[in-house]
Amino acid sequence: MLKFFSKYKSFAIFMFILSAIIISLIYNALKVDPKLPIYQPDMVNKELADTSVQYVRKFHKIGNFNLINQNGDSITPKDFENKIYVADFFFTTCMSICIPMTENMRVIQDKFIKDDEIKLLSHTVTPEIDDVKQLRKHADKMGLVDGKWHMVTGDKKHIYDLARKHYVASKTDGDGGPYDLVHTENFVLVDKEKRIRGFYDGTKDDEIEKLIKDIGILKLEYQE
Repeated sequence: MLKFFSKYKSFAIFMFILSAIIISLIYNALKVDPKLPIYQPDMVNKELADTSVQYVRKFHKIGNFNLINQNGDSITPKDFENKIYVADFFFTTCMSICIPMTENMRVIQDKFIKDDEIKLLSHTVTPEIDDVKQLRKHADKMGLVDGKWHMVTGDKKHIYDLARKHYVASKTDGDGGPYDLVHTENFVLVDKEKRIRGFYDGTKDDEIEKLIKDIGILKLEYQE
């Protein structure tokens, strides 16, 4: 019996190695890395999207914008080139959902503080109140890190168009006029191509944990 095994020992080792290679190849072929969806306006609740974009099914991206941050610097899409970022809409005098939202933005900031690939963008929805001076004061209060997190103000209609037509993040209808108010808890994850990759309730800790995890998944797409 020993002579029999000795005779076929080399063949058995070869078959074992070959089997291991085949199994590994099959596993890698079947293995599917998780990927986030690319959201189009027609994929979300129609109340979230302006009627002009509700039925857009492909190629939706965050368009051009020109806003002013807490330092009085002009902020445009160029500041987010080759970046992944999280966007939200808030106002500094809000005493309800904006408080946990801003605190959770800081959680994300601190989590990715050393990762230059990740940025944050918070738009005020009361630009008539939140001028540069007010944003700077609020940014200092909330522990904002310049360059990582931008709190921005600007033309009200421009900001409201961004919320409804670009980020599809607000459930309210309006024209950006004096009595219009966007008030949304949504955090929006945007990839390097300016496409929407996720929506999250910025007031909930479990949603923030999911957002942080999804940022990691999204980063993997750019390492392939």
